[in-house]
Amino acid sequence: MRLANRPLRLAACATVALLTAAVGCAPQDESPGGSRAAGPGTQSCDRGKLATVADGKLTVGTDKPAYAPWFQDDDPASGKGFESAVAYAVARQLGYAKGAVRWQTVPFNNAFAPGEKKFDFDINQISISPERKRAVAFSSGYYDVRQAVIALKGSRAAHAKSLAALRHLKLGAQVGSTSLDVVNDTVRPSQSPAVFQKNDLAKSALKNGQVDAILTDLPTAFYITSAEVKDAEVVGQFAATGAAEEQFGLVLDKESRITGCVTAAVDALRKNGTLAALEKKWLTDAVAVPVLK
Repeated sequence: MRLANRPLRLAACATVALLTAAVGCAPQDESPGGSRAAGPGTQSCDRGKLATVADGKLTVGTDKPAYAPWFQDDDPASGKGFESAVAYAVARQLGYAKGAVRWQTVPFNNAFAPGEKKFDFDINQISISPERKRAVAFSSGYYDVRQAVIALKGSRAAHAKSLAALRHLKLGAQVGSTSLDVVNDTVRPSQSPAVFQKNDLAKSALKNGQVDAILTDLPTAFYITSAEVKDAEVVGQFAATGAAEEQFGLVLDKESRITGCVTAAVDALRKNGTLAALEKKWLTDAVAVPVLK
């Protein structure tokens, strides 16, 4: 978020003071996430002093298990894995040290369901969408997403080179995910897809031959095929569709007073190269994966 320069604001304050003594005007915090970035209400973005769920603490939600490569060893608090590292980078940008960050278990679908939240933000590979925005608030995107297809090596699904080749297969994806949206809206298979509460169940179904292929985001697909289902491979990825790229965003309560602060923090991390550096460190490059059309 670009803020006006300080001299112009001070001049504006002087003008307002001459016009009326009833209106005060003070310089605003110019740091990323400064006071003008705040969401609804009068809450400022003073570092370490946000209107958080727990005074002086930042409560961050994510699901359990917390999957690699987004987290390592099912331990969100470790700082290892892309999303754990992003969460702590956002916390630092907001003025909260690692010791002031509390983690809370939040099932994937609960994070963006209607209702009051007990976290300050949730980070769990949740794509920003107009439908979800009706129930919750989002920060700006911290990761640009592509969806991918995973199939067992040597299977009919593993030889798919196009959307048409996928349409007659039994596909599976996690409930409530944009992976499932891609199955239904982009692939449009001839038979109803299998829907799973968690990716662990989808992986088991693939190994057991209950589905021909499953869909996940691309980094998860790389991890599954390299570390968990080694007789599977990434068949291909989907091209971006629509007016905007799919992005993961931090989820906040619909009425959160710190949404603007969190968004400004994410924007600052993108601008200063932190997000790109963390992506390079924790996520696999997708250049070699063919695009399914």
